[in-house]
Amino acid sequence: MNTELFLVGIDGGGTGTRVVLGDAEGRELAQAASGPSGLGLGIERAWQAIQAGCEQAFSRAGVALDWSRCVMGCGLAGVNNPDWLAAFQAQAPKLAGLAIESDAYTTLLGAHGGGHGVIVALGTGSVAAVLDGGDEWRLASGYGFPSGDEASGAWLGLRLIVHAQQALDGRVPFDDLAQALLDRVDARDRDSLVVWLCAANQTAYASLAPLVFEHSNHPHAAHLLSAAGIEIGKIIAALDPAGALPIALCGGLGVPLSKYVPQQYQARLRAPLADSAHGALHLAQREAARMAASSAR
Repeated sequence: MNTELFLVGIDGGGTGTRVVLGDAEGRELAQAASGPSGLGLGIERAWQAIQAGCEQAFSRAGVALDWSRCVMGCGLAGVNNPDWLAAFQAQAPKLAGLAIESDAYTTLLGAHGGGHGVIVALGTGSVAAVLDGGDEWRLASGYGFPSGDEASGAWLGLRLIVHAQQALDGRVPFDDLAQALLDRVDARDRDSLVVWLCAANQTAYASLAPLVFEHSNHPHAAHLLSAAGIEIGKIIAALDPAGALPIALCGGLGVPLSKYVPQQYQARLRAPLADSAHGALHLAQREAARMAASSAR
């Protein structure tokens, strides 16, 4: 392997970009963060965010950024759109090497250190993936809000706000959870709640998710948490019907939702070994090894 190279792992999503810089052997040198680089927000914007993060990481490592010495692994939201992916590749700087995969795949690589296993990533949205033989991997969930992304923050929030709606009408008692929901969305009555609902997007609904856990003993919240656990179990069963692989719940809701996962999966739950940015560094390392093997032939 060329010891003059640097490996760069990029985790690019709709809220931010994380960068992990490593040497040619994959030893971590520095980390950095920058603005969003999900491809749906624009290709030029994505590369601007990646460049800003890389410049910061190289600066922290005390090394000058030279694209020609970088093998980059990218885990990006939006690579399933072939037009966006082609445009992203076309606008890439002159790198020594570039490997691009879904951020779900780099999350999978990071969580299990490149080994076999299942991940269920639970944040604003949700997606799950499995690596169960060779380099073959597949997805489940992640179809998007509002019809998919089961057990995500937005999924929980969308269902939680129903309690406030029904409480305002007198269909259920007006209680602490209803008041907390109205306070969170700055609504006082039916009309002001409707104004919020008309403007609410995935992120807005996800902002309500912490209230599910704060009021976990409330019957409505308890039902939602139980339902989220059941949905996670269905995803795991679809990805690993043999029930043999380790399972990592990732993302901001991974830990708080873990206790609601059905009992038959509890023994296989594992803390993620690393995050998606480190999974992307693993991807870069693999690409560098592929390049070295190819040049040796």
